Amino acid sequence: MLRVALPDRPGTLGAVATAMGTVGADINAVEIVEKYEGYALDDFMLELPGGVQPDSLVTACTSVQGVEVLWLSRYPEPWGLQGDVDVLNHMTEYPERAEEILTLESPEVFRVSWAVLIDRVRSQVLARTDLAPDLTAEGIAALGPLDELRSDELPDGWLNGWSETLIAVAPFRSDASIVIARRGGPEFLQSELARLRHLAALAL
Repeated sequence: MLRVALPDRPGTLGAVATAMGTVGADINAVEIVEKYEGYALDDFMLELPGGVQPDSLVTACTSVQGVEVLWLSRYPEPWGLQGDVDVLNHMTEYPERAEEILTLESPEVFRVSWAVLIDRVRSQVLARTDLAPDLTAEGIAALGPLDELRSDELPDGWLNGWSETLIAVAPFRSDASIVIARRGGPEFLQSELARLRHLAALAL
Protein backbone atom coordinates (compact mmCIF):
# COMPACT_ATOMS: atom_id res chain seq x y z
CA MET A 1 0.00 0.00 0.00
CA LEU A 2 1.32 3.39 -1.02
CA ARG A 3 -0.04 6.74 0.20
CA VAL A 4 0.97 9.68 -1.97
CA ALA A 5 0.40 13.43 -1.78
CA LEU A 6 0.21 14.94 -5.26
CA PRO A 7 -0.84 18.24 -6.82
CA ASP A 8 -4.57 18.23 -7.56
CA ARG A 9 -4.30 19.12 -11.22
CA PRO A 10 -5.14 17.29 -14.45
CA GLY A 11 -2.57 14.74 -15.56
CA THR A 12 -0.71 14.34 -12.28
CA LEU A 13 -2.36 11.06 -11.30
CA GLY A 14 -1.64 9.64 -14.72
CA ALA A 15 1.98 10.77 -14.50
CA VAL A 16 2.37 9.01 -11.15
CA ALA A 17 0.84 5.83 -12.55
CA THR A 18 3.20 5.98 -15.51
CA ALA A 19 6.16 6.48 -13.19
CA MET A 20 5.11 3.41 -11.19
CA GLY A 21 4.99 1.47 -14.43
CA THR A 22 8.66 2.22 -15.11
CA VAL A 23 9.61 -0.05 -12.17
CA GLY A 24 7.05 -2.71 -13.10
CA ALA A 25 4.46 -1.86 -10.46
CA ASP A 26 1.03 -3.36 -11.16
CA ILE A 27 -1.69 -1.06 -9.77
CA ASN A 28 -4.69 -3.05 -8.49
CA ALA A 29 -6.70 -0.11 -7.13
CA VAL A 30 -6.44 3.57 -6.30
CA GLU A 31 -8.55 5.64 -3.93
CA ILE A 32 -8.65 9.41 -3.39
CA VAL A 33 -8.52 9.63 0.41
CA GLU A 34 -8.63 13.38 0.92
CA LYS A 35 -8.19 16.72 -0.84
CA TYR A 36 -6.75 19.91 0.66
CA GLU A 37 -5.25 23.21 -0.53
CA GLY A 38 -4.57 22.13 -4.10
CA TYR A 39 -3.30 18.69 -3.14
CA ALA A 40 -4.83 15.22 -3.02
CA LEU A 41 -3.93 12.22 -0.89
CA ASP A 42 -4.24 8.98 -2.84
CA ASP A 43 -3.87 5.39 -1.66
CA PHE A 44 -2.54 2.87 -4.18
CA MET A 45 -2.76 -0.87 -3.76
CA LEU A 46 -0.16 -2.43 -6.02
CA GLU A 47 2.13 -5.35 -6.61
CA LEU A 48 5.86 -5.15 -7.29
CA PRO A 49 7.70 -7.77 -9.35
CA GLY A 50 10.28 -9.92 -7.61
CA GLY A 51 13.64 -8.23 -7.15
CA VAL A 52 12.27 -4.67 -7.26
CA GLN A 53 13.02 -2.77 -4.07
CA PRO A 54 10.44 -0.41 -2.54
CA ASP A 55 13.01 2.40 -2.73
CA SER A 56 12.80 2.20 -6.52
CA LEU A 57 9.06 2.79 -6.34
CA VAL A 58 9.51 5.81 -4.07
CA THR A 59 12.14 7.26 -6.40
CA ALA A 60 9.90 6.76 -9.41
CA CYS A 61 6.95 8.50 -7.75
CA THR A 62 8.93 11.47 -6.47
CA SER A 63 10.38 12.00 -9.94
CA VAL A 64 7.01 13.58 -10.76
CA GLN A 65 7.11 17.24 -9.78
CA GLY A 66 5.31 18.04 -6.56
CA VAL A 67 4.70 14.42 -5.55
CA GLU A 68 5.56 13.18 -2.05
CA VAL A 69 5.37 9.60 -0.80
CA LEU A 70 3.87 9.63 2.71
CA TRP A 71 3.68 5.92 3.44
CA LEU A 72 4.69 2.61 1.97
CA SER A 73 4.05 -0.76 3.58
CA ARG A 74 3.25 -4.36 2.82
CA TYR A 75 -0.44 -5.04 3.13
CA PRO A 76 -1.43 -8.72 3.27
CA GLU A 77 -5.20 -8.31 3.70
CA PRO A 78 -7.72 -8.28 0.84
CA TRP A 79 -8.53 -4.73 -0.18
CA GLY A 80 -11.13 -3.02 -2.28
CA LEU A 81 -12.86 0.28 -2.85
CA GLN A 82 -16.20 -1.24 -1.87
CA GLY A 83 -15.08 -1.95 1.69
CA ASP A 84 -17.49 0.49 3.36
CA VAL A 85 -20.45 -0.79 1.34
CA ASP A 86 -19.61 -4.42 1.98
CA VAL A 87 -19.26 -4.04 5.73
CA LEU A 88 -22.43 -1.95 5.89
CA ASN A 89 -24.36 -4.64 4.03
CA HIS A 90 -23.00 -7.24 6.43
CA MET A 91 -23.98 -5.09 9.44
CA THR A 92 -27.48 -4.64 8.03
CA GLU A 93 -27.88 -8.36 7.46
CA TYR A 94 -26.95 -9.16 11.06
CA PRO A 95 -27.90 -6.04 13.07
CA GLU A 96 -27.53 -7.80 16.41
CA ARG A 97 -23.82 -8.30 15.61
CA ALA A 98 -23.22 -4.98 13.82
CA GLU A 99 -20.64 -3.67 16.31
CA GLU A 100 -18.69 -6.92 16.26
CA ILE A 101 -18.83 -7.12 12.46
CA LEU A 102 -17.45 -3.61 12.01
CA THR A 103 -14.66 -4.39 14.47
CA LEU A 104 -13.62 -7.67 12.87
CA GLU A 105 -13.73 -6.26 9.33
CA SER A 106 -11.93 -3.00 10.16
CA PRO A 107 -8.44 -4.23 9.12
CA GLU A 108 -9.74 -4.59 5.55
CA VAL A 109 -12.04 -1.55 5.52
CA PHE A 110 -9.62 0.93 7.11
CA ARG A 111 -6.31 -0.80 6.31
CA VAL A 112 -5.28 -1.02 9.95
CA SER A 113 -3.20 -3.54 11.90
CA TRP A 114 -5.83 -4.47 14.44
CA ALA A 115 -9.14 -3.49 16.04
CA VAL A 116 -10.92 -4.08 19.35
CA LEU A 117 -14.49 -3.65 20.57
CA ILE A 118 -14.58 -2.46 24.17
CA ASP A 119 -17.33 -2.10 26.74
CA ARG A 120 -16.24 1.30 28.01
CA VAL A 121 -18.40 1.08 31.15
CA ARG A 122 -17.08 -2.30 32.34
CA SER A 123 -13.62 -1.91 30.75
CA GLN A 124 -13.93 -5.25 29.00
CA VAL A 125 -12.90 -6.38 25.52
CA LEU A 126 -15.94 -7.73 23.67
CA ALA A 127 -14.24 -8.65 20.39
CA ARG A 128 -10.83 -8.28 18.80
CA THR A 129 -9.01 -9.12 15.59
CA ASP A 130 -6.21 -11.69 15.48
CA LEU A 131 -3.34 -9.22 15.74
CA ALA A 132 -4.85 -7.12 18.52
CA PRO A 133 -3.24 -7.18 21.96
CA ASP A 134 -4.92 -9.06 24.79
CA LEU A 135 -5.94 -5.99 26.77
CA THR A 136 -6.50 -5.99 30.50
CA ALA A 137 -8.27 -3.13 32.26
CA GLU A 138 -4.88 -1.40 32.54
CA GLY A 139 -4.27 -1.77 28.81
CA ILE A 140 -7.72 -0.41 28.03
CA ALA A 141 -7.02 2.61 30.25
CA ALA A 142 -3.82 3.26 28.25
CA LEU A 143 -5.96 3.83 25.15
CA GLY A 144 -7.40 7.02 26.68
CA PRO A 145 -11.01 8.27 26.50
CA LEU A 146 -13.37 5.93 24.68
CA ASP A 147 -16.53 8.06 24.74
CA GLU A 148 -15.61 10.46 21.93
CA LEU A 149 -14.47 10.36 18.31
CA ARG A 150 -10.74 11.00 18.24
CA SER A 151 -7.35 9.86 17.03
CA ASP A 152 -4.22 9.58 19.13
CA GLU A 153 -0.63 8.40 19.14
CA LEU A 154 0.34 5.89 21.81
CA PRO A 155 4.04 6.10 22.71
CA ASP A 156 6.57 3.30 22.47
CA GLY A 157 5.96 0.97 25.42
CA TRP A 158 2.34 2.03 25.97
CA LEU A 159 1.81 -1.68 26.51
CA ASN A 160 4.58 -4.04 27.47
CA GLY A 161 6.31 -5.19 24.28
CA TRP A 162 4.35 -2.86 22.00
CA SER A 163 5.83 -0.06 19.92
CA GLU A 164 4.40 3.32 18.94
CA THR A 165 0.82 2.87 17.78
CA LEU A 166 -1.66 5.21 16.12
CA ILE A 167 -5.29 4.70 17.10
CA ALA A 168 -8.72 6.01 16.16
CA VAL A 169 -11.68 5.70 18.51
CA ALA A 170 -15.42 5.94 17.89
CA PRO A 171 -18.24 5.25 20.36
CA PHE A 172 -21.32 3.30 19.37
CA ARG A 173 -24.81 4.21 20.59
CA SER A 174 -24.46 1.45 23.17
CA ASP A 175 -21.84 1.28 25.94
CA ALA A 176 -19.29 -0.04 23.45
CA SER A 177 -16.55 1.71 21.48
CA ILE A 178 -14.38 0.60 18.59
CA VAL A 179 -10.63 1.20 18.55
CA ILE A 180 -8.68 0.69 15.33
CA ALA A 181 -4.89 0.85 15.25
CA ARG A 182 -1.87 1.13 13.00
CA ARG A 183 1.59 0.30 14.28
CA GLY A 184 3.91 3.05 13.09
CA GLY A 185 1.53 4.83 10.72
CA PRO A 186 0.25 6.38 8.62
CA GLU A 187 -1.71 8.82 10.76
CA PHE A 188 -5.49 8.78 10.61
CA LEU A 189 -6.97 11.48 8.38
CA GLN A 190 -10.11 13.45 9.16
CA SER A 191 -11.84 11.70 6.27
CA GLU A 192 -11.06 8.32 7.85
CA LEU A 193 -12.41 9.48 11.21
CA ALA A 194 -15.57 10.66 9.46
CA ARG A 195 -16.01 7.24 7.82
CA LEU A 196 -15.47 5.49 11.15
CA ARG A 197 -18.01 7.75 12.87
CA HIS A 198 -20.54 7.19 10.10
CA LEU A 199 -20.25 3.40 10.18
CA ALA A 200 -20.37 3.32 13.99
CA ALA A 201 -23.53 5.46 13.94
CA LEU A 202 -25.21 2.95 11.62
CA ALA A 203 -24.74 0.08 14.04
CA LEU A 204 -28.16 -0.20 15.71
